[in-house]
Amino acid sequence: QQQQQQQRLTSGSSSSKSSTPATMAQPHGVSVKDVNAQAFIMKYAQHLKRQGKMEIPKWVDIVKTATHKELAPYSPDWYYIRAASIARKIYLRPHTGVGGLTKWYGGRARRGTLTEHFHVASSGLIRHILTQLESIKVVERDGKGRIITRIGQQDLDRIAGQLKEDEKVEDDEEEEDEDE
Repeated sequence: QQQQQQQRLTSGSSSSKSSTPATMAQPHGVSVKDVNAQAFIMKYAQHLKRQGKMEIPKWVDIVKTATHKELAPYSPDWYYIRAASIARKIYLRPHTGVGGLTKWYGGRARRGTLTEHFHVASSGLIRHILTQLESIKVVERDGKGRIITRIGQQDLDRIAGQLKEDEKVEDDEEEEDEDE
């Protein structure tokens, strides 16, 4: 039976039961790379907050994210957003350490009339977020840097798949509105 099905697909028979190879293709898994970064980070941050497994430190409302910043972040959920962003970074680039993440989240230090210089982000904050992500088994240490665990990859891919489905539903609704 399997051979007959393969022969029908390869011979391209024009019977009404056979479909084109494009429609017969199995849907592939959606990864973090396939969705918009900002939308993914916000959705994963909501997931982390809803999950309730991450312990938020007491100092979260007063700490700055880097020495070159003047104030703490305005968003009350900024800790979850940064954790989601760090998890995404480690997913996309395994073996990333605290030093690499401090460079990524660093920025320009404006020094008044003096020339601007690059300053790295707060390594203590990034290290604290990484330990929280390790405690919920999203990332793990691997010699040099951190990598995503199997459970963490499943979580991130599941959130990306939900986001892709939401985008598909919105696109279908827009097409229906245009047709009317």
